[in-house]
Amino acid sequence: MSVQRYTHVGICVSDLDRSLHFYRDALGFEELGRLDMQGKPLDQLNQLEGVKVRTAFLVRDGSRLELIQFVSPGWVGPRAARPMNQLGLTHLAFRVTDFDAVCAKIEAAGGGLIRDTRMEHAGPMRVIMATDPDGLRVELLEQPGSLDAVPGGGR
Repeated sequence: MSVQRYTHVGICVSDLDRSLHFYRDALGFEELGRLDMQGKPLDQLNQLEGVKVRTAFLVRDGSRLELIQFVSPGWVGPRAARPMNQLGLTHLAFRVTDFDAVCAKIEAAGGGLIRDTRMEHAGPMRVIMATDPDGLRVELLEQPGSLDAVPGGGR
């Protein structure tokens, strides 16, 4: 196959430093490096004019995130959770062992909890949707069993 590997997911953020604090301190990502970029090739790639970005690459469990702050021309859109049925990225998901502690870390790091999504099931299993500081949904799931199992027991 000519596609060698999956590399990362890019997330547009309004404040790089605040988002770094959230993803490192609340969700346990490790920072790999930062880049500041601008110029015509970046304008062409992003299909925008006058692009100037600050980026940081993070890693957790072998997956990478690229946090991108558009210094110029700035970011657009609401800083609120998108509807789950809106096309595109819906959420990032994490298995947790101390549900309440992770929920507290989310709020302490500038994120929020969508409290009416909280569910508890036999097994025991607890789940809630939270948001990062810019409204990207983050699913937290506490469930016994293999970390490689499909959440909720699906195939």
